[in-house]
Amino acid sequence: MKSYHITTLNDFIIQKQKDFPYAKGELSSLLHHIGIAAKMVNKKINKAGLIDIIGRSGDINIHGEDQQKLDVFADEVFISALLSSGECCGVATEENENEIVFSDSFATEGKYIVCMDPLDGSSNIDYNVSVGSIFSIYRRLTPRGEKVRNEDFLQAGSEQVAAGYIVYGSSTMLVYSTGNGVNGFTLDPSIGEFCLSHPDIKTPKDGHIYSVNEGNYIHFPEGVKKYIKFCQEIDKKSGRPYSSRYIGSLVSDFHRNLLKGGIFLYPENETAPIGKLRLVYECNPIAFIALQAGGVASNGTSDILEITPKSLHQRSPFYVGSENMVNKIKSFLVPTKLTR
Repeated sequence: MKSYHITTLNDFIIQKQKDFPYAKGELSSLLHHIGIAAKMVNKKINKAGLIDIIGRSGDINIHGEDQQKLDVFADEVFISALLSSGECCGVATEENENEIVFSDSFATEGKYIVCMDPLDGSSNIDYNVSVGSIFSIYRRLTPRGEKVRNEDFLQAGSEQVAAGYIVYGSSTMLVYSTGNGVNGFTLDPSIGEFCLSHPDIKTPKDGHIYSVNEGNYIHFPEGVKKYIKFCQEIDKKSGRPYSSRYIGSLVSDFHRNLLKGGIFLYPENETAPIGKLRLVYECNPIAFIALQAGGVASNGTSDILEITPKSLHQRSPFYVGSENMVNKIKSFLVPTKLTR
């Protein structure tokens, strides 16, 4: 008789606690609460169109972008879940100008801070396109018992102890790493649990997909333009031309390329001369996942994870994906001005 063994996210987290003797279960508890929040956000997304949760909230966030109702909901749900965990002493999110400091005595004893984008690609939600959540976990720098400060959130990505993302699509998946490989869990709605579906994810060293908003082509640096032309050239030996696939949601585009092999590009351009994606809560966690799966992440000249942020919402050019593809575009990128 065939045996069907299911490993839930909680089972897996508990099994892996031995990898973190310094954590004594706190990190496991924090990841558990992130999983709970993800289920709540997923449930609300699945009802989009049936209840009054889609569309604009009427507010503008700190980046000058229209907030979606689901942006606000996801932000509140994740912050509440992290506070309830008792292991998190502060949160930085895309929707808030400053870090949120948990001040009660229970939370100030927490070992960790979390940086996150509660709902990436939310402008797509009205059109039933996949969106996601991104999170990044660090050990605090300030002494336990004190309130965390800004410097706790401005650590280089290499200091992350865990990072991950949730993609809400045809199925809902939570993918995370604690620095010992990458594992993916698919939400089984019949039992309400994330179940291990993609153990030990390894991204291919090469791929045939490039993901970039080619509508901005005229504004890209010359090196990026040359790389895109390289991707479009016919070369049967190497499999070119490559396929262009762009959803417009970092999580969705990266998730596909992680599994199939490919590269995601969001370069600086004339309208975003220092890049658009945020280093702390978008680039760093995705770069951490990529590295653990065998990929590479760069701003074009430096390893993303080696950059020390100077501000909470610092932006950066971002090139991430299969090792050979990222290294190839880096060979095209030389210090030149943006040209038409």
